[in-house]
Amino acid sequence: MRHYKRIERSIGEYVAARYLRAVEVGIGNNPDAARVIAAAGALALCTDIRPDIHHDGLTVVTDDIFEPDIRLYAGADLIYAMRPGVEMVPPLIALAARVNCDLLIYHLGCEIYGDGGEIVDCGPAVLRRYHRRSSQHIDSQ
Repeated sequence: MRHYKRIERSIGEYVAARYLRAVEVGIGNNPDAARVIAAAGALALCTDIRPDIHHDGLTVVTDDIFEPDIRLYAGADLIYAMRPGVEMVPPLIALAARVNCDLLIYHLGCEIYGDGGEIVDCGPAVLRRYHRRSSQHIDSQ
């Protein structure tokens, strides 16, 4: 378990060094990356489908990635998820495209979605970038 905490902290450091307003989807009971990002002032909030998720010092709101409240993600330059179910990846990609932000995912083991996205090496972990924000974006809604 200690190995995963080191990975989560390194992901948090990577995100904190490169993004200004990140949103973690599906925080569950693993707040280590979010805490690092929050300490750097780059975490907007965290979401989880379960309403009983609370972590001291972090803003955690209930949201379903399959029917997301777009207002929660507006203005984010990054949406990220730690070990999401592969079925969550398509709606995460769609959400990142809609709000025009990067999408980084840390998969469990060798699990990937589709072509695996762009590989991002952040030290002891490999992230997958499934969407990159563009400078020209018009939200359809």
